[in-house]
Amino acid sequence: MKDRIKIVKKVRRVDKPPYIIDESRLKRFPRENMIFGRVKWEGYHQKHNKKISSLIIEGKPGYSRIDFALAYASWIVHDAFEDGFSRKRIKQFRTPTAMKKSDWTKTKCKIEDARKMSTYIKRAARLFGASLVGVCKLNRKWLYAKVKLPRKFENVIVMAVEMDANGIATSPTAIAAAATGVGYSKMAFVLACMGEFIRNLGYEAIQCGNDTALSIPLAIDAGLGELGRNGLLITPEYGPRVRLCKILTDLPLEPDKPIEFGVREFCRTCKLCAKYCEAKAISMDNEPSFNGVCKSNNPGALKWYVDAERCYLYWQKNGTDCSTCIKVCPYNISTSGKHKLSPEEFWKENL
Repeated sequence: MKDRIKIVKKVRRVDKPPYIIDESRLKRFPRENMIFGRVKWEGYHQKHNKKISSLIIEGKPGYSRIDFALAYASWIVHDAFEDGFSRKRIKQFRTPTAMKKSDWTKTKCKIEDARKMSTYIKRAARLFGASLVGVCKLNRKWLYAKVKLPRKFENVIVMAVEMDANGIATSPTAIAAAATGVGYSKMAFVLACMGEFIRNLGYEAIQCGNDTALSIPLAIDAGLGELGRNGLLITPEYGPRVRLCKILTDLPLEPDKPIEFGVREFCRTCKLCAKYCEAKAISMDNEPSFNGVCKSNNPGALKWYVDAERCYLYWQKNGTDCSTCIKVCPYNISTSGKHKLSPEEFWKENL
């Protein structure tokens, strides 16, 4: 891509999250208004994968039988392992020997230092596969509208999983969709392990993917990044090339401070995600707004609102999901140095 923009990042910790909300307008978001919920309940035209058979016959690079086989295989852990998103201890096919006679996990581990416990949590999360991890207090504005949780769930562990750079670089092909699916499957594994780690300490854990609460505001609160023009979390390490998950818990933890590194100022002039968006779903406006542009937005936060309806209609046309706004973002740091890759180049990689 010829018009990539060089960025200089200076990350600093701040006392307040780097977003602005209008308290009089911001409401808890109804989960059924998410575009995927609307597909289910409103029948929003059709599922985005209806064209797969015809695309395979067409034989376009990146949309072959092999490419779609890869994409659907990538989701298997996420889709088949429902316990990855469990709110209770995961049922095991055998009881660990150490728990047969005396289940030591039924009593709470005494936590005398919340800061030290946070370091243990972060190390465990990285061991289990999280690329980034932060901790914040639960701001209940970010819970979905109908969610009710006991007050004891006051801490949130937010984790980001990096997606494969070369896979995303092929967007909008099925190969890029596979990179997304792998991210979600890794989320299920990380969440399951972290949830059990917390329960083994005698505390409760609610493992969440895109459910229960809004991931991006919580990730901002936990110091993982800032909000970009493309409506995604921008991290200093990977840009928007991450999937997010979180655990709500009563485990005593010390929260992290949010960070700032100039994302809004950069997005104000960059506009590459909007320029390359096939759906024209990303705003080209110079300034962000408090006003949403479709039913799947939640007005009241100052940002560039993404038209989820336009985005999803393009997914229908494409036959699979799209990550082009991630691919072209200058914050998307690829270890290979390649931000655009053909399907043929992807399959030849390391051969």
